[in-house]
Amino acid sequence: MLSPTDLQVLATTLIVAAKALLILPLAIAVAFALSRPRLPGRLAWDGLVHLPVILPPILIGFLLLQLLGRQGVFGGWINLAFTQNGAALATAVMIFPLLVRSVRLSFDAIDPRLLDAAAMLGAGPWDRFFSIALPLAWPGILAGAVTAFAAAMGEFGAVITFAANIPGETQTLPLAIYQVLQQPGGEVEAWRLALLSLSLAFAGLIAAELLQRWARRRV
Repeated sequence: MLSPTDLQVLATTLIVAAKALLILPLAIAVAFALSRPRLPGRLAWDGLVHLPVILPPILIGFLLLQLLGRQGVFGGWINLAFTQNGAALATAVMIFPLLVRSVRLSFDAIDPRLLDAAAMLGAGPWDRFFSIALPLAWPGILAGAVTAFAAAMGEFGAVITFAANIPGETQTLPLAIYQVLQQPGGEVEAWRLALLSLSLAFAGLIAAELLQRWARRRV
C-alpha cells in the first residue's frame, strides 16, 4: 500500500517525466536532419547531440545552473533552478540523445528512393517529411518516446544538481530513494521505493514494445 508521501513522489515523477517528453518534436526534427546524408557537419552535430551521454549527469546539472540558475547567464530572464520545470528540463536534456537515436534509426530504415520519387513528382521537403517520412517512422518514434519516458523516471544526477531534492516539488523516485538511504534504517523504505521504480520502468519497456507492434500494424 502506498502512503500519501509515496503517492506524491510518484505523481511528481510522472509529471516531471511527462514535461521532459515535450522535447520530442525537437528530437524528431534533429533526428530527421541527422538522417540526411548531405547535412553539412553531420558528424559534429551528431557528437554534440550525444554529449549528455558522455558527460557526467552532475556536470550537465552544473552547466544548467550556470545558464539558468539565479546567478546564471540567463538567470535574469529565466530562472528554472530548484523548480519542477527545472527538473523536467534537466531530465529532457538527459533523455534527448536517447530520443534522437531511436527516432533516427526509424528514419534511416526508410528507403530513400521513396523520398527521391516524391521529389521527382514535385513534392516539397515539408510534404515529403509529413506525408512519407513521418508516417513510416511513426512506430519507432512512438516506441522511443515511451522508452525515453521510462528512462526519464529514473534520472538522478542532473536533476538533483539543478533542481535539488525538494519534497512535493522536485523529489522524484530516485531522489526519494537517495534521501531515505541517508537515514538510519532506511533500507526497507528504499527497497519499497526501488521496487516501485523497477515496476514502472519494466511497464514502460513492455508498453514501448506493444505500442511499436500496434503502430507497425497500423502503417
